[in-house]
Amino acid sequence: MNTFQKIFDWKTYIFTVIALVSFSSFLVVLFGQTIPGIIITFFKIAGDYVILVTVLIFAFTWFLKARPHNRPKNYRIVPLDVFGKKSTIDGIRTDFKTHDVAWSFMKQYKGEYPLYNFALVSDVKDSDKPTIYRYI
Repeated sequence: MNTFQKIFDWKTYIFTVIALVSFSSFLVVLFGQTIPGIIITFFKIAGDYVILVTVLIFAFTWFLKARPHNRPKNYRIVPLDVFGKKSTIDGIRTDFKTHDVAWSFMKQYKGEYPLYNFALVSDVKDSDKPTIYRYI
């Protein structure tokens, strides 16, 4: 074997090794940094959009539920006897402007007159009969 062939074989191996090392370096960079970087960026942005859509859906449903309700302007306490018939009790207040005050008086009347039941009612625009809000 002459020296020319020895050098040629040696250079072939060197070029092969250099090509293999550079290609493996390319694969390491591609699968170790580039592709994971793209995937991580995508999921970060997708996560932001999922959170944004969730917040918008929550806000929209809250807005639908939080619409102003048409509350009655006057409330009445109706005393009912043991048979469930409307009756009157002298000396009690029956007309109120707010629901909380009427409910408070109704609880007090139930303690004072245990044989009576009381209904908290109000007139609603679309109904012919009064609507019962509370009953004890």
